[in-house]
Amino acid sequence: MRAARLHAYTEEMSEALSIDDVPRPTADGPDDVVVEVQGAGWCQTDNHVVEGMWTDYVPQELPLTLGHENAGRVVAVGENVETVAEGQPVICHPVRTCGVCRPCRQGEDMYCENVAFPGLTHDGGFADSLLTNERAVIPLPDGVDPTDIAPHADAGITAYHAVKKATAELNPGDTAVVIGVGGLGHIGIQCLDAMSAADIVALDLKPSARDLAANLGARHTFDPATDDVPAEIEALTDGTGAAQVLDFVGADETTALGPDIAAPGADHHVVGYGGHVHQPSQTLVDGEFGYRGTLVGHYTELQELVALVDRGDVDLHTTRYDLAEINTVAEKLEHGEIDGRAVITP
Repeated sequence: MRAARLHAYTEEMSEALSIDDVPRPTADGPDDVVVEVQGAGWCQTDNHVVEGMWTDYVPQELPLTLGHENAGRVVAVGENVETVAEGQPVICHPVRTCGVCRPCRQGEDMYCENVAFPGLTHDGGFADSLLTNERAVIPLPDGVDPTDIAPHADAGITAYHAVKKATAELNPGDTAVVIGVGGLGHIGIQCLDAMSAADIVALDLKPSARDLAANLGARHTFDPATDDVPAEIEALTDGTGAAQVLDFVGADETTALGPDIAAPGADHHVVGYGGHVHQPSQTLVDGEFGYRGTLVGHYTELQELVALVDRGDVDLHTTRYDLAEINTVAEKLEHGEIDGRAVITP
């Protein structure tokens, strides 16, 4: 079968991956599930994997097939699999978990002590077929297209996970600020709109992204390059500040913005990454301001997100690309030329 594989770390996205012919996976283990990939979302994390940014955090052996936002049709199952059957459309949680370690028993999928992360530590879904397991697959409702929903496997669940934490702290009339209305941020706005009564403020450099944010439920949009964002937030909140900040960029400039716009006791959720947090410790003490990281989400949260999609509350803005165009997608994302989410269709 065809697979888009990384053979060497590079910052040159135009030649990041090569299309190789590799053996098709088989369901040899009792809980194995093989999925014919119909959609695999390209994520900023894929660019970071290509650049070698993850080598200090997880074991990686090259060559590696990338792709961790996967959905498609089940084509083979192990002898003990009962959740899904051959022919069934599914979306795949990004990680294969063991189910028996302490974090798994606590429902913390991303902390599994025996985790396998397709596209990051093991071969992923930029290929004709993907090997996963029963604990990772979620059957899709009738009428939900696996190709269109694929990016929810990471972009969607990560945005939902952050929003779910934020909405627990949001009251009607509070202000929530979304930084970055890209592949994750446009999902986060919709989740905030569906799950809270907060006033949503969206920040993005691109006019098209700000227009999209307004169409998806943001009451106010600003360009951080030209607008005085702290002054605007102060005016909108009568000097109180934003109750929650969701940062889908994670650059030095955006993490630095939090203390300038946040209300006392507010959280700055760092979802995007690549930058740093540079703040004196007194910033966290004064007003009990806090930074909170976001690492994908739970299996059950992906189920909840699929329910929101099925209800029509969350819609993905996607552009489809053939597997042969994979390096073009990498370049476009590197240069900020993709609105919404790119989906590879093997």
